[in-house]
Amino acid sequence: MSFDAIPVLDLSLSRHPDTKPAFLVNLRNALLDVGFLYIKDTGINDALIQDVIEQGKAFFSLPEEQKLEVQMKNVPSFLGYSKLGNEITALKTDWREQIDLSTPHPLPNPTSPLYHNLLSPNQWPNPKFLPKFQVTFETYISCMSSLSTRFTSLIAESLNLPPSAFDRFFDKDQQHKLKVVKYPDTASLPSSNQTQGVGPHKDSMLTSYLLQVPPHTGLQAQNLNGDWIDCPPIPFTLVVAIGQGLEALTHGVCKSTTHRVLSPQAGLGPRFSVPFFQGVSYDATFESVDIPAEILAMKGERLRQRGGKRIDDVEFTFTKGRWGHLGEATLVNRVKSHVDVGERWYPEILAQVRAEQAAARAKAEEGLAEADASQTREKAAGVTGGPQAIRAH
Repeated sequence: MSFDAIPVLDLSLSRHPDTKPAFLVNLRNALLDVGFLYIKDTGINDALIQDVIEQGKAFFSLPEEQKLEVQMKNVPSFLGYSKLGNEITALKTDWREQIDLSTPHPLPNPTSPLYHNLLSPNQWPNPKFLPKFQVTFETYISCMSSLSTRFTSLIAESLNLPPSAFDRFFDKDQQHKLKVVKYPDTASLPSSNQTQGVGPHKDSMLTSYLLQVPPHTGLQAQNLNGDWIDCPPIPFTLVVAIGQGLEALTHGVCKSTTHRVLSPQAGLGPRFSVPFFQGVSYDATFESVDIPAEILAMKGERLRQRGGKRIDDVEFTFTKGRWGHLGEATLVNRVKSHVDVGERWYPEILAQVRAEQAAARAKAEEGLAEADASQTREKAAGVTGGPQAIRAH
């Protein structure tokens, strides 16, 4: 059983006692079967949404030198502007430019863990040129913080858990993050082969909420057959992606789905989007919640129906035993994605990342060489067993 479309849920149905039970059933099915969904009637003011879109586009219209005044490598927090081609996903360049913002925090205490560097003030563009930018995005982050908290409580209820089941994983002043992203069309890129807006990945935390600016498509989710399913923009909706953190906390009940973004085709002009990422305490350890037996049974039945089939072709951040705290894993992932920040602020971590990547490449090349040698030996021996012969090795 695999999905071929992304479900759309009306969030207003969760606000009324008569319609809430059916809403929770539909939400649970989306969590178990897809891990991706649209929500409409979110309660976010349409005028605010329009301001977010207009201010986001205005930022990218600034001269390059003004954007570089707030570039990400200025600070160790990974907040700020990243120029085109400056981020890496799945070991390949993402052809987009963006500015990363978050819930405001003061500078961390010098004695705090290194990963507390992620909790820092934002870098804001000069208000002389964008006087409405800061207030617009501070308001939007605040509204989205409330929405994500509410939605996480609905997820808990859909799994027959108390609404507060995930509350212990959040700080009182929980940091949430947001990106404003511009994907140029392929005509403006160095090569027509450079079509990766952002490579295949799974979001890290619990939930994320993507505001897609019409009319461009580009977002795709990968189903259990490995097929890429388009997620076109639907006006007045947000796309919700389930993160690896929620999958880990729920023993795999909530699916975290691989997704990617393709660059706009030549001549279509740039694509804009604003993803919001619900945060989790960086001091959290890799524990889980107690999922009711009937929900685990539903997960097991789904696995049986699809013959155990699962697409897991990206790195899983929440590997138990590798990291002591979520913040450690998050910091390493940020260094992988933003090498320029790693070079300036975290050279030791970057060196470790590069050593691990080199070892992984060497291992993969060794495996390919052995497979080639095995096929050569089989041909020499007259073996033509196809896939069965390969499995025998």
